[in-house]
Amino acid sequence: MNKPVAARTVRSVCPHDCPSVCALDVDLIDAHTIGRVRGAKDDPYTAGVICEKVARYAERIHHPDRLLHPMRRVGPKGAGQWQKIEWDEALDEIAARFSAIEDAFGAESIWPYYYAGTMGHVQRDGIDRLRHGKGYSLQYDTICTGTAWPGYIAGTGLLGGVNPEQMAESDCVVIWGTNAVHTQVNVMTHAMRARRERGAQIVVIDVYDTATMAQADMGLVLRPGSDGALAVAVMHVLLRDGLADRAYMSRFTDFDAGFESHLASRTPEWASGITGLSVEEITAFAHLVGMTPASFFRLGFGFTRQRNGASNMHAALCIPAMTGAWRHRGGGAFHSNSGTFRLDKTRLTGADRAKGQPRWLDMSEIGPILTGDERALHGGGPVKAMIVQNTNPAAVAPDQTLVRKGFARKDLFLVVHEQFMTETAEVADIVLPATMFLEHNDYYTRGGHTRVLYGPQVVERPGEARSNHEVINALAVRLGLDDPSFGMDDKAVVADTFSRSGYGDLAEIEKTGFVDRERPDAEARFANGFAWPDGKFRFAPNWQGTADIKGYHWVCDPADMPRYADYHDVNERADAEHPFRLATSPARAFLNSTFNQTRGSLKKQGEPSVFIHPDDANGLKIADGDAVTLGNRRGTVELTARLSTSTRVGVLVAEGLHRNKAHRQGRGINTLTNAAPALPFGGASFHDAAVWLRPSEAKHTA
Repeated sequence: MNKPVAARTVRSVCPHDCPSVCALDVDLIDAHTIGRVRGAKDDPYTAGVICEKVARYAERIHHPDRLLHPMRRVGPKGAGQWQKIEWDEALDEIAARFSAIEDAFGAESIWPYYYAGTMGHVQRDGIDRLRHGKGYSLQYDTICTGTAWPGYIAGTGLLGGVNPEQMAESDCVVIWGTNAVHTQVNVMTHAMRARRERGAQIVVIDVYDTATMAQADMGLVLRPGSDGALAVAVMHVLLRDGLADRAYMSRFTDFDAGFESHLASRTPEWASGITGLSVEEITAFAHLVGMTPASFFRLGFGFTRQRNGASNMHAALCIPAMTGAWRHRGGGAFHSNSGTFRLDKTRLTGADRAKGQPRWLDMSEIGPILTGDERALHGGGPVKAMIVQNTNPAAVAPDQTLVRKGFARKDLFLVVHEQFMTETAEVADIVLPATMFLEHNDYYTRGGHTRVLYGPQVVERPGEARSNHEVINALAVRLGLDDPSFGMDDKAVVADTFSRSGYGDLAEIEKTGFVDRERPDAEARFANGFAWPDGKFRFAPNWQGTADIKGYHWVCDPADMPRYADYHDVNERADAEHPFRLATSPARAFLNSTFNQTRGSLKKQGEPSVFIHPDDANGLKIADGDAVTLGNRRGTVELTARLSTSTRVGVLVAEGLHRNKAHRQGRGINTLTNAAPALPFGGASFHDAAVWLRPSEAKHTA
């Protein structure tokens, strides 16, 4: 059978929750149909390479299970009984219910909830115009970046770093806490170029032997949450063996005798007992980066998803400050450029029209919030209504037992605007069909690189799907908000934001599809000093000063955090009842709960499973392929055992967020994760859970 021939190829942008935000070339078959999706070769970061998930995007956009019409629930929550309704009927009902709830319980009883199902700013963040205009409860965004960003800013004073294309100019690339082969393939493009052209060494640090580690010259598999111990032990060796750049530290950091004394006891022998690494492994890594000035530290999100994640990030970031790697092209560190784009989103979010001072509710604590936890509610009343866009908290949020209980409340009015019937949509009162990225206009910032990219609408939306922007505008008008922004279309909001931000005219930007916001190399490498007022990198972080930079909403008690870069021993402890540490790592074929509907991704990923070291499995009489149950005080989950030496003894790794119904008990892996806010300013600790493990036939009594 002949494949359809593309009528033309258009430029677009991957909208999904990944720092690469790849530039795409998309083949259009006709006004409704796309064909092949490829990475744009003329984009210097994408460089023609995209992940297999997005390469199969035709499967997703043309999926037969896409939502096409508004629906109202007519049976019990979660029973799957729906009635098709018209858009006006749906919007009128939502507005009427919201108004009645506001009259009875106050505006703060309504909580618009969203996240990164699309990284497009207009469609993602426009929900805040409704929130601010009505005075609804605010959303504290912690679920992804809450532990990573404070740790990085604590050192540099700015969420920015060396252009990641400079990995190709490095003599050593350290990939720490990200399985880039599966989750950010472009990192590998530039790292492998450095190896090919310069003979660069690649170091990979993670909690199991990943596909990325298989490409490494040096792979370090450590215990979950022990990254800070490795980092300070490396700095101990650098000082002990004369590999620290003392002249650089004297000029550009706050290094002092107190920090040097602090590191004196952080020996490789001490760190070995915490990390599981040998003294020789720790020393070899320290010597490699200490003797390779142009070492580039690519710091991911994964190793920060712990209660001690912020201090882990800060400690790892301290290593290139001690070696002076920032002085060299191809050296230094990078995590995200999200603090460097200087966008004026005033009209987009309606921040200048905010009504009152509503409470902040932590999105990671949606379970405790919906089940009436007074601390999580900050002393206020219950949440009585929600509209959810761009996220699937009934699978993604931690402590799923509480999340499910909260969503089951009969007095909670839930509206979900979605592309598929997700777990969250299944428990909604009204479900609205949403567009995908090729069906609306938006712009995208590239946290993992330097460009802001424009993605135009290039195909017609299916059925009656509407964009987030259109839905928020329509609700706002029905709720009595008359700001002119609610009459603007999505392209006009993009143009307004670019103009306000000094980016130029959208008509000109459309010709190339991007605005390059790369900072001068000297500025990106902090060659003239770091972003703190005194120009010094902080080995002794001022955590509250970090909060002031990013506007975090919790106050940090200095006594809760280490004085210096250190291993912060606050994680959930394994014990006799819960002897295993569990990490819920990203999958190759899914992205959070996105793509777990598409045929190609399901075939690639297989059934929900957990990696178990053979020594652990043998002791429990578990064979490869057996059904096993993992549990803790938050609940239980059934998985398939996969025996693998990729993990350490005592460590379990479950990859990917499968549909809840793909599990034998109908409960996903986030049943086991904790919603308690991580230090210092909140955040989800997805890779920090202690659990027990049993063959599924064995009954366990807690």
